[in-house]
Amino acid sequence: MRVSVETCIARHTGDRKDQQDRVAVLTHPSHPGALLVALADGMGGHNGGGAAADQVAVAAHRSLEAFTPATDQPERVLDAAIRSAHGAIRMSQFAGEQDPHSTVALYLLYRGKAYWAHCGDSRIYHFRDRQLLVRTNDHSLVGELQRRGKLSEEEALRHPQRNVLVSCLGGDRPPRIEHGECGDVVLGDRFLLCTDGFWHYFGDGELAATLADFSAPEAAQRLLGLARQRAKGHGDNIAFAIIGFVAVKG
Repeated sequence: MRVSVETCIARHTGDRKDQQDRVAVLTHPSHPGALLVALADGMGGHNGGGAAADQVAVAAHRSLEAFTPATDQPERVLDAAIRSAHGAIRMSQFAGEQDPHSTVALYLLYRGKAYWAHCGDSRIYHFRDRQLLVRTNDHSLVGELQRRGKLSEEEALRHPQRNVLVSCLGGDRPPRIEHGECGDVVLGDRFLLCTDGFWHYFGDGELAATLADFSAPEAAQRLLGLARQRAKGHGDNIAFAIIGFVAVKG
């Protein structure tokens, strides 16, 4: 059975004045099998956060274009993109009065294998047939407290300092970059990249079931609608990308 990849991205300003989240699906100019998904949640006054998130998208695009599969390790390509975006955001801080920062989540698919890297509290999920295989760690204060067993999932969602990050792009310290990979993707695999304005409203089980039961565009429409409904007029910016592996008909 032949397996094909389907992707869908979605963004919504939520109930904010500005959209500072970015998400993009990028393809390699000369290697059609190479796909890079980049997601960023920008932070900063006025348009500073949006400009920081734009730097992530630019760095991801440049790194993918420079990717030579015969000689480059995918992990190094992702690492280089994140460090380049961090440097560009830091430089922009010296050029203006704003203090921009951004999270980042990158997903690279090449020759049937998936690789990812992230920094901050934007998440990457990997589901297989309704089972959660991977959920990246949040580089946040509440994420650290959860890993130490001092906060439950519910308590973390209500914590007054849930938006405090311990690592992101544009900070004084080098970004904490975590990598992951999946050997060979198979039929039924679903990957989700999303900002905290999205994942805040969903448990792992609901995400797994929705992604398993619907196509990527249908799942995106349903999940975006639910997120907006649950925000009750107080929602943050939303951005997410779904990558699914489906059977080719015919």
